[in-house]
Amino acid sequence: MVEATLSESSLAFTEEWAQANDPTAAARERAREIGCEPISAAAGATLRLLAAASGARAIVEVGTGAGVSGLWLFEGMRPDGVLTTIDVEAEHQRAAKEAFTEHGIASTRFRLINGPATEVLPRLTDSAYDIVFIDADTASNAVYHDQAVRLLRPGGIVAFYGALWQDRVANSSARDADTLAQRELAKTVRDDERLSSCLIAVGDGLLLGVKN
Repeated sequence: MVEATLSESSLAFTEEWAQANDPTAAARERAREIGCEPISAAAGATLRLLAAASGARAIVEVGTGAGVSGLWLFEGMRPDGVLTTIDVEAEHQRAAKEAFTEHGIASTRFRLINGPATEVLPRLTDSAYDIVFIDADTASNAVYHDQAVRLLRPGGIVAFYGALWQDRVANSSARDADTLAQRELAKTVRDDERLSSCLIAVGDGLLLGVKN
C-alpha cells in the first residue's frame, strides 16, 4: 500500500476552506499595514478547534501580532476564558486591542503584556494554563519550550507556529539560523517524554504537544 501524500493543490484547498469562515479580515489588513505576518486561516482554525476541544479558559500567547491568532483562540475558548498575550512591540498590541474591541471582546478577557517573553513567562503561574501558543523569535525556542511545559496543566497543549519555516525545514540544504532552530525545536518536542506531539502541515507548520 502506497502512503498518500498531499499535493500543493490539496494544501491550498485546506487554506481556502478555512478562509470561508475566517473572522479576522480587518485584523489581517492591519497586520499587513504594520508589517507583521499573521497566521494562516487553516492554522487559526486549528487553534480554534484545540481551544474548543480542551475547554480552554486560560491561554498564553507569545507574539501578539495584530490580534489575528488571538481572535481565533477567542472563538474556541470558553466565554469566561482569558487570553494573556505577550509582545515586545507596543504597536502590535495596540492593533490587537483594536481588533479585540471591534469583535466585542470585553477588556477583562485579555491581558496585553509588553516586554520580552523570556522575562515575562517565568513570572506566570505553574500548571495554570490550558494552551500556550508561540509565534515568536526562533532564537528563544528552548526557553519557550521549557516555560510552556511548566505553565501547562496536565492535558494542556503547546503550539508552535512556523515549524516548517517557509518550507525550509524539510530542505536539508537550508542551513540558516532560523531553519536550524526550527529543526532542533521539532526534534526536542518530539523527544520530550513529557509531551505527546505531532507536526501539522497547515500554514507555515504547526508543531503541537499535549502535556502528559
